Amino acid sequence: MSAKVSGLATQLRAAGLDWIVPDWAAPKGVHAFFTTRNGGPGGADSLDLGPGDIGSAPPATRAAIAGNRGRVQAFLPSPPVWLDQVHGADVVDVDANATGARALPRADAAVTRARGVVLAVRVADCLPVLLCDRAGTTIGAAHAGWRGVAAGVIESAVAAMACEPADIAAWLGPAIGPSAFEVGPEVRDAFVATDAAATRAFVPGRAGKWLADLYALACRRLARAGVEQVSGVRACTFSDARRFFSYRRDGATGRMGAFIWRTAA
Repeated sequence: MSAKVSGLATQLRAAGLDWIVPDWAAPKGVHAFFTTRNGGPGGADSLDLGPGDIGSAPPATRAAIAGNRGRVQAFLPSPPVWLDQVHGADVVDVDANATGARALPRADAAVTRARGVVLAVRVADCLPVLLCDRAGTTIGAAHAGWRGVAAGVIESAVAAMACEPADIAAWLGPAIGPSAFEVGPEVRDAFVATDAAATRAFVPGRAGKWLADLYALACRRLARAGVEQVSGVRACTFSDARRFFSYRRDGATGRMGAFIWRTAA
């Protein structure tokens, strides 16, 4: 574990938080963390970061979500650039003036070259993908559910960084695992139609169903985009109810967040 990772992880532990700090091939000036469901008022099971636009949350939960975002903000250099996520492949290129903008970008990925701008994606089974280049000049974040991965959100984010793909590092955070992610044949067909080898990411489940490995599918897309440095954690959001929200498990549920920003090295 690098000194940079150890320092932030220690800071979070000192605050009583079990959030995850990526240990990946990121340069010194790139920082990131992933929240769990823990850390809100009253301790466990309370750190719901809500929808992109707090105003679209039920009125009874808005104050709690705003408070939770304030707790996360204590570890960030500026307010995050939240996205209006729609399970698509659009990417927004964020400049230094985006922080605090009223209208949320309608996209499932974002990139920036500006220092101090915090990119954020919200998940509760979908895969958070964080990206940075070796020089630490460009960062990205993608919300990668199966629809987004099939539509090309990962490739779109890599292309939007406008860096040599071999110089990009990727980190994949917690998501629904392959033993829990049961899908229909249309999901398998959506991947196999453009990549025959994607069959290896699916194993037969119940009659007419498949168990899909979202992590493996994302890794295939990264490899096809030319990204060779890939790391992450294979924590299953569905299986660990103590630590993670899961839409597939619970239906109505909260959202966790992945955050990335860059500073001077």
